Amino acid sequence: MKMQILAATVHYKTAPVEVRERLSFTDEKMLAEGMAALKEKKSILENVILSTCNRTEVYAVVDQIHTARYYIKEFLAEFFGQDLESIAPYIRFHENEEAVRHLMKVTCGLDSMVLGETQILGQVRTSFFIAQKAGATGIIFNRLFKDAITLAKKAHTRTEIGKHAVSVSYAAVELGKKVLGGLQEKKVLVIGAGKMGELTVENLYSNGAKHITIVNRTYEKAKELAEKFSGKARPAEELADCLTDADIVISSTGSEEYILTKPMIEPIVKEKEGPLFMVDIAVPRDIDPEIGGLPSVHLYDIDDLEDVVNQNLEERKKAAGIISGWIDEGTEQFYQWIQTLGVVPLIAALREKVLKIQEQTMESIVRKIPDLTERERKVISKHTKSIINQMLRDPIQQIKELAGRPDADQALYYFRKIFNLEDITPGEDDGEQREMEAGRTKQKQAVQG
Repeated sequence: MKMQILAATVHYKTAPVEVRERLSFTDEKMLAEGMAALKEKKSILENVILSTCNRTEVYAVVDQIHTARYYIKEFLAEFFGQDLESIAPYIRFHENEEAVRHLMKVTCGLDSMVLGETQILGQVRTSFFIAQKAGATGIIFNRLFKDAITLAKKAHTRTEIGKHAVSVSYAAVELGKKVLGGLQEKKVLVIGAGKMGELTVENLYSNGAKHITIVNRTYEKAKELAEKFSGKARPAEELADCLTDADIVISSTGSEEYILTKPMIEPIVKEKEGPLFMVDIAVPRDIDPEIGGLPSVHLYDIDDLEDVVNQNLEERKKAAGIISGWIDEGTEQFYQWIQTLGVVPLIAALREKVLKIQEQTMESIVRKIPDLTERERKVISKHTKSIINQMLRDPIQQIKELAGRPDADQALYYFRKIFNLEDITPGEDDGEQREMEAGRTKQKQAVQG
């Protein structure tokens, strides 16, 4: 059985926000439940689910690509109570090397609406940790996701990809400046004090907004955020009053229902003298789209920000070219490692066999020369082991290289025959071997098959 890697994605390039919000994992508990459910599906050996405001992605180690494609789509439909046929057209798949390359691009911010945004790295890391805790990952994804995260850190520290910060929240602020002509005298209402809300307030503050009010379901969290940026906090019950004074409303909660409805906003708009600028950066959406039809209301959702985020990205594009080269290298290195997994049991068995020979030889030497001192025994043991290690170095290197060739199966067969490893079970000295043995049975079969 051959292990394969599959990535299923529903993102801003292929699915409108009304589809993405139907397939959104809104919190960590939901993510953990999803990964636990998915790992019980047929053909799914390992999985990590990533869900952000712009994408829901399922990464899976599978035994059969076509079977796994179906079961991933079925899982998404069942988990969210959707009709399979209604969501299937919006799901795109990447296989094997392309799936690995896609994950690395996503983690480095090269596949984001805002090129090079750094928030996605933390989201990938969080999803990976949740998957590990849920028992959804094994040797393949434990290595792959660590590689992707390490590469993204390198990308952000050694290139300009993360400079001149641009994110969805930043884009919302830039759009507000463009429509209203500046923020200094505008009264801004931010609904939601989570990570996206905090980034929004930070961008507002750094762009000159002086009158910021934060409303959140938990008042203490709103107060804590407001104090960081000289803003004001108001309890959720006073949301309607806050709306009457606001020139700008930016909403980013985790609610599954509309926070702002047309009946709530319509009377406020009638009393206002100036325009009301509203940006909904939540998925699912916080603001009823019908509000956009009211006079003097400028309503934008997360998809409308695409034009804004395409500006001032030339330096990031140059960095992206460098990072793309690193991603190609990282993908190649990962698959070189994958290819060596087939020889791990053989190498472990060979090492165990020669060490047993060395032990038996030492026992024979001690029997024949019983007067050896403890130091002399250690010296002889050390040097015999050194001879073994030097003799094994070239065969082990050669078999690792041969494992990546088209005729790898034949090479492994002859390696086993030459060293008479047919009936030897490797011991517990090799770390990777122990990890493989600790995994579920079907994972082990996929890796070693």
